[in-house]
Amino acid sequence: MLLKSIHRSLDELTDLLNQLSNRDYSESCQALSNATIGEHTRHILEMFQCLQNGYDSGIVNYDNRERNNRIQTETEFAKQCITEIKADLQSENKIMFLEQFIDGLNMRIQSNYYRELLYNLEHCVHHQALIKVAVLQFENILIDDNFGVARSTIEYRKQCVQ
Repeated sequence: MLLKSIHRSLDELTDLLNQLSNRDYSESCQALSNATIGEHTRHILEMFQCLQNGYDSGIVNYDNRERNNRIQTETEFAKQCITEIKADLQSENKIMFLEQFIDGLNMRIQSNYYRELLYNLEHCVHHQALIKVAVLQFENILIDDNFGVARSTIEYRKQCVQ
């Protein structure tokens, strides 16, 4: 179910990218402190890539992202990255360690692959909510009402309607 949810969120992102020109994708949005849809997309994708890159060693450090400019400026390249991320999500659960440098100290915390996948899904939804704010400036873009909405919120709303 977790992998299915991740695929769904990444597919929603792909659907959006299919509607954006590289110019619109790279245009700064005042409502996002002049960030771009592309920058938020890059951030989402590089977090997933970071997790996949650390899978074999069992150590993930999200600060060690590549920060690839092509992901944030070229929609086709971003969609290619999404395809690769989705293909790599078949790994089994295992213990992993999350590393981060905080206030001059290198911390290492035990986690596991599925926990980190769940974190990345929630992180993805959070940034999709921000992307949705930027998309509102375009009249011709169609996105699902649930784009950038947590699955628990979607389920809660369904219960309220009944």
